Amino acid sequence: MSDPISILKLDPGHAFGVNGRMQKDTGNESKIIDQYDFAYANLENVDVILIPNFIDQEFLYSQREKIAAFLEEKKIVVYCGHLFREWLPGCGPFMPQLIRNYKDYEVFPTADSSIFQGVTTEDMTFKKGVAGFFARGYHHAPEDAEILLTFSNGKAVTYVDRSTTNGTILVHAGRDLLGYANENKSTDLIRPQFLAWLEAEVQSLKESTVQ
Repeated sequence: MSDPISILKLDPGHAFGVNGRMQKDTGNESKIIDQYDFAYANLENVDVILIPNFIDQEFLYSQREKIAAFLEEKKIVVYCGHLFREWLPGCGPFMPQLIRNYKDYEVFPTADSSIFQGVTTEDMTFKKGVAGFFARGYHHAPEDAEILLTFSNGKAVTYVDRSTTNGTILVHAGRDLLGYANENKSTDLIRPQFLAWLEAEVQSLKESTVQ
């Protein structure tokens, strides 16, 4: 059995982030720090940096070299949100989805998407009968990125980039993937499957470092 991975989560201090701060990860407790403490954080023993929505992107732009250096050490950065500043390697700015009717909000897992395996389009698209809570836009993914989730027009809601840097970047144009729990629907699968994906990706990167 592999050792628990080390996840550092930046807390934007926003009221909408309260649920994420309350969630516990069995075996992989995220260390949560105030976003501005990232400038002084020692990342030597960190495997994953998790950056949620509502983060101060102007501040992260000032820390872009530290983020890039972390990735060059064959580690993982996960960003869930709407990028508008170029602090994340390979990621273009957030683009709003063109909405003509509610079906334009529908999202679809790709065949190889273990994070969203078993999660239905309906459960992701609708919340209490209202569409658009899961994702309202996309990012332009790098050409050879692994696409995990799309709109019906093929625009990437969630993708994995393993080529821009030595590490792995996961970009999700929505809320924190660790925040999906206790909704009594198939979206409850996202949190444990995302953690399992992180564990496997960390192990793969470590094995590639040894080789």
